[in-house]
Parts: sequence; C-alpha cells; structure tokens
Amino acid sequence: MMHKATEQKIKNQNLNLWKQWIKKERYFLFGAGILGLMMTLLIGYFTKGYSETVQSGLSNHLIRFHVIANSDAPEDQALKNQVRDAVLERMKPLLKESENLEETRQLLQASISTIQETAEEVIHDHEKDYSVQVTLGPSLFPTKRYGDVVLPPGEYEALKIEIGEAIGQNWWCVMFPPLCFVDITHGVIPEESKEQLQSILTEEEYDLILAVESSEDIPVKIRFKIVEWWQEKKTETKQLFAKWLE
Repeated sequence: MMHKATEQKIKNQNLNLWKQWIKKERYFLFGAGILGLMMTLLIGYFTKGYSETVQSGLSNHLIRFHVIANSDAPEDQALKNQVRDAVLERMKPLLKESENLEETRQLLQASISTIQETAEEVIHDHEKDYSVQVTLGPSLFPTKRYGDVVLPPGEYEALKIEIGEAIGQNWWCVMFPPLCFVDITHGVIPEESKEQLQSILTEEEYDLILAVESSEDIPVKIRFKIVEWWQEKKTETKQLFAKWLE
C-alpha cells in the first residue's frame, strides 16, 4: 500500500510539474505572439509611411502621359501609337522649353482642346469614329520602366487620352521632365534627362528610381520593393472600392 501511495504521489507531482510547465509555456507563447504582432504592426507602420513619403514625393514632381487604346486589336493598337506620335509631335516645341512642373501643367491645361483635335484628326484619317477624351488629373499607374529609370506604382498627375472604349493596352511616358521626347531605344536615358530628374527629386527619390536596376545595390532594391508593395495594395484597394461604387 505504501508503495502504491508513493507511486501515486510521484505521479501527482509529475502531473503538477507538467501543468506548471504547460502554463509557463502558454504564457511564453502568448507573450511571444503579442511581441510578434507588435513588431509586425511597427514594421508595417514605418514601411507604409516610407512608401507614402517616397511615392508622394515622386508624384508631386512628375507629370506623366497616358494613352489608352480602344481595344487590343492590332489596328486599334496601331491607332493608339499614331495618336501618341501626333500629340507628342504637336506638343514637343512647347514642352521642350518648359522649366518647371507648374509651367508644364499650365501649358498642358491650355492645350487640352488642341490635343483633342489632334487625336480626332488622326482617328478620322484612319476612318474610325471613336470618341476621344482628354483629361489632366490624377491617374493610377503600375510599376513602369523608362530606359534605366523605374517608377513605382501609385497615383500620379497625368495627361490621359482615352480612345473609344479605352479598354486596350496602355502606353505611358513622362511629360515632365520631358522624357517622352528623348531616345531610350538603347535602354538608357540620356545624362541630360537624368540631371533634370536629379534637380527636381530628393537624393533618396532619385537613387531609388535609378539604382533599383543595379544588381549591386541590394538596399535600394529592398526599399523600392517596399514602396512598390504598399502602392500596389493601395491601388488594388482603390480599384475595388471604385468597382463597388459602380
């Protein structure tokens, strides 16, 4: 009897020790979970803030050009390119000499009707009856490369030309600084254009969009991905909300 009582006592002691360990482990896991959540929220807060600061800085210093084709049919895509070329040719003498963003904005705003007429002439010459809508205002863009410059996604001010149903593939470039008018067929933006970018952007913004293509600059790649990820999520949210309101 004494032997059995001793065994039972030992079992009870072991069971109590096990319960105490489980209790401590539970507190530890709970504490670790709370700490992990706080770290995640903290990292999210700072990376989102960084993303917003960089994207806002870029969007406040650039005006982009956005042409949307009627459809993805080859003839509609070709027409889109014809409209693009005609508008750029018409605007080149004006915008080439523009010295700042506000001057470019005013020139574009004053030229809306001219741009509309130019696009309509091209469409009429190709015997199409598509409507054309020309606007200057905020527009959502995906990540886009211009030669060796890569701009993160987000909302930018843009001159937008929508042809017909405007459900075809897009064409983009940058109106200010005037990157639309430089040759980037070899994948590199001329030094003069880079100097223009450098003069209007902060050092952080300039390094981010230029050095992201460098395989050696890993920290810049990481920072660019942070901006890209947050802005993509922001864009997706805006698009979902817009569809919900339709």
